[in-house]
Amino acid sequence: MKKLEGKVAVITAATSGMALATAKLFVEEGAYVFITGRRKDKLDEAVKLIGRNVTGVQGDAANLADLDRLYETVKREKGRIDILFASAGFGEVVKLEEVTEEHFDKTFDLNVRGTLFTVQKALPLFNDNGSIFLNGSIASIKGFPTFGVYSASKAAVRSFARTWLLELKERGIRVNVLSPGTIDTSILDPLGPDAKEFLKSQIPRGEMGRPEEIATVALFLASSDSSFVNGVELFVDGGTAQV
Repeated sequence: MKKLEGKVAVITAATSGMALATAKLFVEEGAYVFITGRRKDKLDEAVKLIGRNVTGVQGDAANLADLDRLYETVKREKGRIDILFASAGFGEVVKLEEVTEEHFDKTFDLNVRGTLFTVQKALPLFNDNGSIFLNGSIASIKGFPTFGVYSASKAAVRSFARTWLLELKERGIRVNVLSPGTIDTSILDPLGPDAKEFLKSQIPRGEMGRPEEIATVALFLASSDSSFVNGVELFVDGGTAQV
């Protein structure tokens, strides 16, 4: 039997990279998946790639009206949620002395505020004994120059999981954090080959992760395989955050 047979999953910002690979794997494992993305063309491409058992809902996780529209669609089409991967996130390189209100607000609006309301607004539709996991980062525990605001936002996401698992324990809903390391996706392409080689050199495994390697861990967190896993920050990083 497939690991997610008959389950309904919501994955935000799933038009590329890790979240798209996760949506694709979830469908292969029997789930029906709702995905979001800000750009309609990219969203349509992702839906076409996944191919079946998927609904795309255009929207921004930092926009509460967009979140309402997402969950109205889920309620109308399926009426319930079993799995939520709050994946939407944003980060950019800014030195401490160059941080602006705009940079701070943009980062925290999506990574922290968006994550909070993505989860909160899902709860009325959530089945008991479901699984919620949040998109974290190794930056939550490591210091990276010029990533101070992003790192702080991911530390806040980690804190959410600790609180929410206690608030939701009567419903048996698990809350975990999936924290990737450096993953070889298109977002790194502008850095160029030299920068990519440097990033690889910082990873004990000696190579960057692949989106599919995040997807398989997401499947673990979504399925009954992780039934006794609750409140953890699971690093999927080739060892980077562990040394």
